[in-house]
Amino acid sequence: MSVILVFLAVIAGFAGWWLSHQRLTSKPWLEQGLAGDFAGTGRSSLPTAKIGLGVFLAVVGCLFSLFTSAYFMRMGLPDWQPLPLPRLLWLNTGVLVLSSVALQCAVVAARKGQIDNVRLGLATAGLTALAFLVGQLMAWRQLTGDGYLLASNPANSFFYLITGMHGLHILGGLFGLGRTSIGAWSGARPERLRLSVELCAMYWHFLLFVWLGIFALLAGWAATFIEICRQLLT
Repeated sequence: MSVILVFLAVIAGFAGWWLSHQRLTSKPWLEQGLAGDFAGTGRSSLPTAKIGLGVFLAVVGCLFSLFTSAYFMRMGLPDWQPLPLPRLLWLNTGVLVLSSVALQCAVVAARKGQIDNVRLGLATAGLTALAFLVGQLMAWRQLTGDGYLLASNPANSFFYLITGMHGLHILGGLFGLGRTSIGAWSGARPERLRLSVELCAMYWHFLLFVWLGIFALLAGWAATFIEICRQLLT
């Protein structure tokens, strides 16, 4: 439950920061002059697509927060038997970091108008994302081969559920990345291409952040960290 509260506090803080820049407390009927003379009376500088993606990512974050909260509650029962963390997940994590870095490089290149570097960044991000998904499937196969089946233990079910949901979001991101790549190779307008690349990078950075949280959760580090915080508070 505390995990959800912390996440919602972060979302509320971001929402409060955004609303504070919208001049909600202003009184335009008392101000004199042209509308364009006052800061903040025009359209928001943040594109609508980024706002929409931010709302979607907030919902996805709440979903994984619920999974995390349920994981902590379920692991306290006596039938919980944690499964060993496959070493392959370390490699997969590095691959996903590389994918996120490649997209950030594509963002920088798009802002500078370097279309060749944009294409290289998008291609690298796509290939490494596919490698991450293949690596996840290989980790699943390794665990099932060792007898850690889906219905064998609640810990196994949570592992496959959480990693599977994250993999589905990566797969959905590949669809958007593919559309952006098509635009980069077909000569899309620079402004439109830059926005598309920035949206992909925003989505990818978020999924990397979520995966790092999942990795810490499955490795047992998150539980240790929370226990240390509890001891410090008490």
